[in-house]
Amino acid sequence: MSRLVVISNRVAVPKARGAAGAQGGLAGALNAALRKNGGIWFGWSGQGVDQFTGSINYARSGDGVTTATIDLEYQDVDEYYNGYANSTLWPLFHFRIDLTRYENEFGVGYERVNERFAEAVLPLIEAGDDIWVHDYHLMPLGEQLREKGVKNRIGFFLHIPWPPTNLLVSLPFHERLVRALLRYDLIGLQNDTWLDSFLHYCRKELGAEVDEETGTVVLEGRKTIARAYPIGIDFEHFMSKGETGEARQAQQRLESSTRHRTAMIGVDRLDYSKGLPERLDGISRFFDNYPERVRDLVFIQIAPPSREDVQSYQHIRAVLEQKTGQINGARSEVDIVPIRYVNRGHSQEELFGFYRGAKIGLVTPLRDGMNLVAKEYVAAQDPNDPGVLILSRFAGAAPQLDCDGEGALMINPHSSDDIAHHIRLALDMPLEERKARWERMIGTVRDDNVHWWTENFVGDLAAIKLD
Repeated sequence: MSRLVVISNRVAVPKARGAAGAQGGLAGALNAALRKNGGIWFGWSGQGVDQFTGSINYARSGDGVTTATIDLEYQDVDEYYNGYANSTLWPLFHFRIDLTRYENEFGVGYERVNERFAEAVLPLIEAGDDIWVHDYHLMPLGEQLREKGVKNRIGFFLHIPWPPTNLLVSLPFHERLVRALLRYDLIGLQNDTWLDSFLHYCRKELGAEVDEETGTVVLEGRKTIARAYPIGIDFEHFMSKGETGEARQAQQRLESSTRHRTAMIGVDRLDYSKGLPERLDGISRFFDNYPERVRDLVFIQIAPPSREDVQSYQHIRAVLEQKTGQINGARSEVDIVPIRYVNRGHSQEELFGFYRGAKIGLVTPLRDGMNLVAKEYVAAQDPNDPGVLILSRFAGAAPQLDCDGEGALMINPHSSDDIAHHIRLALDMPLEERKARWERMIGTVRDDNVHWWTENFVGDLAAIKLD
């Protein structure tokens, strides 16, 4: 069995920026794969320094997983992380071309950091290792490693959507980026929609030979395989959180505070891809259409801040606070506030309790790679009295949770009327229908979990024959 070298922007070690909860079940699954295969997890420490040294900081967890991290210069953080990764690629790949910033220095910093990653991790790679690179921060890393003589199997998984070709071509040097990506042996995307978009680009813009059935892409004699691997939650681990006193207490707090009203919950990072302003517009429309139901429904939005150094994130926080204030100002009574906006994070135990206490889960991203909150909400429900999931048809999880129209209630997150209509349907849905819809969804949430995802990807990578 080959050792596994995992490479990602952030590494789940203590004090890594955003590590607690930023990767959650993914961190657990990768740690499990590393325990099984042996190997190392490499990435950025989350720390900035004045001068890059390439010095590696090693740590070993209690269960025997070794992590290796490097610090980046403040300029690297600005240009690579805040710049190209999160101000160029992130908005573009979420179809927000209006928010995409094209700055030459961002691209230069992105390539520089990928080169630094390659140089730093190179001595850690042994003959026979399989290498698994994660996400949009490190798309050129496979090419950088190839140019340094690495002949190992290298796989890449993209956790965010892949945009349509007519959007991607707006990116300067888009061909160069995708050609670099094709130096990987195996490329994983979240679902068939993103996979189809990727294959379409390779065929149309690069003139590659593409086999739609197998996902094989051949360009200039080199073969890459691209497949869909929908990521799941760590089901057993998450369910164990529901057995804790903290989860039960959180559920009781929510239920007692809603005063016999139905609780509807949204849990999202504070990010424009999540459709939060549009969600509030839909809730406002619901109360406009059914003003008497302000005594039937309370909406709880948990939105911890993220990427506070990026200007567009500061703007969305201000917009949400303004919209929440407007709705509450218009609809509140002395003893009722229709929306509770919570701008901080919560533990998995607390979230489990909140999910179980809420009879409607509202997940309305404008575009999402997967959206594991939708799957967590389904997992946390009481089988005897489950809640209803309202889900954007543009979430990566939609193909799995639609269940031929008999699972989640699918909505268009851009339409306030559609959101309002489905809130009413969910609020009035009888118990038997709620149970039937939940039973259709829970199977895929339980079985297509993050460990299944890891084993599928690592297994397919290991099966690739090296030239």
